[in-house]
Amino acid sequence: MAEEVQYTEDNIRSLDWKEHIRMRPGMYIGKLGDGSAYDDGIYVLLKEVLDNSIDEFVMGNGRTIEVSIRDKTVKVRDYGRGVPLGKVVDVVSKINTGGKYDSKAFKKSVGLNGVGTKAVNALSTYFKIESSRDDKSKSAEFSRGELVEDGPIEESTKRKGTKVEFIPDEEIFNNYQYRTQHVERMLWNYAYLNRGLTIVFNGEKYHSERGLYDLLEKNMSDRPLYPIIHLEDEDIEVAITHTNSYGEEYYSFVNGQHTTQGGTHQGAFREAYVKTVRDFFKKDYDAVDIRSSIVAAVSVKVMEPVFESQTKTKLGSNDVGPDGPSMRSFVMDFLKKHLDDYLHKNQEIADALQRKILQSERERKDLAGIKKLARKRAKEVSLHNKKLRDCRVHLNDKKERNEESTLFITEGDSASGSITKVRDVNTQAVFSLKGKPLNSYGLTKKIVYENEEFNLLQAALNIEDGLEDLRYNNVVLATDADVDGMHIRLLLITFFLQFFPDLVKNGHLYVLTTPLFRVRDKKETIYCYSISEKEEAMKKLKGKVEITRFKGLGEISPDEFKHFIGEDMRLEPVVIGKESINDILKFYMGKNTPDRQEFIIQNLKIEQDLIEDLQPN
Repeated sequence: MAEEVQYTEDNIRSLDWKEHIRMRPGMYIGKLGDGSAYDDGIYVLLKEVLDNSIDEFVMGNGRTIEVSIRDKTVKVRDYGRGVPLGKVVDVVSKINTGGKYDSKAFKKSVGLNGVGTKAVNALSTYFKIESSRDDKSKSAEFSRGELVEDGPIEESTKRKGTKVEFIPDEEIFNNYQYRTQHVERMLWNYAYLNRGLTIVFNGEKYHSERGLYDLLEKNMSDRPLYPIIHLEDEDIEVAITHTNSYGEEYYSFVNGQHTTQGGTHQGAFREAYVKTVRDFFKKDYDAVDIRSSIVAAVSVKVMEPVFESQTKTKLGSNDVGPDGPSMRSFVMDFLKKHLDDYLHKNQEIADALQRKILQSERERKDLAGIKKLARKRAKEVSLHNKKLRDCRVHLNDKKERNEESTLFITEGDSASGSITKVRDVNTQAVFSLKGKPLNSYGLTKKIVYENEEFNLLQAALNIEDGLEDLRYNNVVLATDADVDGMHIRLLLITFFLQFFPDLVKNGHLYVLTTPLFRVRDKKETIYCYSISEKEEAMKKLKGKVEITRFKGLGEISPDEFKHFIGEDMRLEPVVIGKESINDILKFYMGKNTPDRQEFIIQNLKIEQDLIEDLQPN
C-alpha cells in the first residue's frame, strides 16, 4: 500500500520575492540561454534596466545614456531625475514598487508590472544602484537579491541621474556571454524610437534623427525598389518600402518595446496596408501580392498595453487605450489618410509599387501548379520516409516549452542517427539531408518546389507563407567541422537567405558547435572546442592522456552526443551584418571574382595552418 502523504500546515511555505524569481526565472525574463540568441535572459536583464532610463528620456529628463559591458559586468548610467533617495532600496527589492504606478508620471510607459529591476537584482551575483539628485546621492549593494550594503544619503557633486551595475548569476545563466551584435541591435532600436537620444556603448555612439526611416535603411535585406515611405502622427509612426527579397519583413514596436513576435498592432498594419493600397489603385489585388517583399516598421504608443508574455514580445491589446479606438481602426484610419495622401502626391513611387504588385502576381500564378504538386509530394514522402524525426512540441501548440522546440538539420544517416537516439523527443526534431544541397544563389523560388530536399525542408518548417506558423523556434545546422561540412552549411545558409531571409533576421537560425577533441585519462574526460582548449586540458591532466580528434558528427557516439545537445549545447547564431543579403550571397556564392579568389586563397592558408596544428606531435 502506498504511503499516505501528509498535508498539514508544515507543507505550506511562502517564498519571498527573490526566492520566487530565482526559483522560476522564466516567469519573469522568459528563457535563460547563454547569450547566443537575441532574446536570451541576459539581454532581458539589460533591457529591464534600460527601460527605466528610456522612460526618463521620454519624460524629458536626460538626453544621454551610457552603457558598458566588460568581463560580464554591465553598467547603465542615465542623467534623468534620479530615483528618490528614500526609495533607492525599495524600487529594486520590493515587488509592486515603482513610479510607473503613477499614471500621471508614466502615461505610455514600457511596462507597469513593477518587477523589472527586481528580477535583475535577484538574478545577479552583484547588483548596485546609485542615485544622485538635489546635490545628494545614495547607493545600495545586493547579492542575489539580498541587501549587502545600504549606504547613507551623502552630499554629492555628481550629475543627477541613476547608475545601475550588475553581474548576471552564472548559476542561472550557464556559461553565458554577451554578444555585441545582439546588444547593438537592442541599442539601435532604442535610438530609432527615441529621436534625439544618444546612447554611448563602450565608447560608440548610437543616435538617430529620422526614426524608423533610419531603421529600415540600416536593416533592409536588399536594396529598396523605391524611396522609403515615412509617415507619422501622434502615437504612430511607420516606414514602408519593397525589395526583391522573398517574404515579408516587419519591425514592430509598442511604447518603445520591440515586439519581435508581432501582435495586434502588426496584424492591424498588415490588414490596413492591403485595404489602403486596394482602395488607392481601385483594384482588388490579392493580399499576398500586395505584401510580397514588403519591408516595413511600425511603432505605436498605447495606454496600458497588454502583452502575451512577461517579456513583452507580442502585443495582445485590441485597444489603443481604455477609452480609445480599437487597434484595427486606429491603424486603419492612419494609413487611409496618410498613406493614401502620400501615394497621390508621389506618383513615381505609386507606379513602382504597382509594378511590384503585378510582378508578384505573375510569379504567384506561375508557381500555382507546381506548388500544388510539391505539397502533395511532401505529404507522401512524410508518410513513408524517415527524413524527419519529429518532436511533440511545436510553436503553434502554444505550450509551455515551445521556445525550446528545435530542428537539427544533419548530413547523412550516421549523424542523424546519433542525435535521434539521445535527443529530447518532446522538443528536439531531426531532419536528415541526402547529399549536398543545391546552390540556390540567383535561382527563383520555383526551385524550392522542384527540388525535393528544399521542398521537404520548407514543409517540415511550415514557412511557405511566412514565419507565423513556424514549427520550430530554433533551426540548427548540425554539419561536420570539415571542408565538406562547411560547404553544406554554407549552401543551407544560402537557401535560407535567398528564400526565407526573415527566418535568419529574426534569430531562428543557428550552427551547432561540437567539440574538436576529446582529451582523457583514466579518471577524467575533457571535451575541447579549440586547439587552445586541448592544450589546456593536456596541462590539467598532465600524465598519460588519450587524445581523439572528432572529424565528423558520425564519429561521436550517442552517449557522448547527449552532452552536446542538452543543457550545455553550444549554438552559434547566424547573424547578418550591415551588408545587403544580395551582396553577401553574390560574394560567397557567385562567380569567382578577384576579391572572392583572394578570400578563398587566404582561408585555404588558414585551413592548412589548422590542419598542421592538428597533427600529433
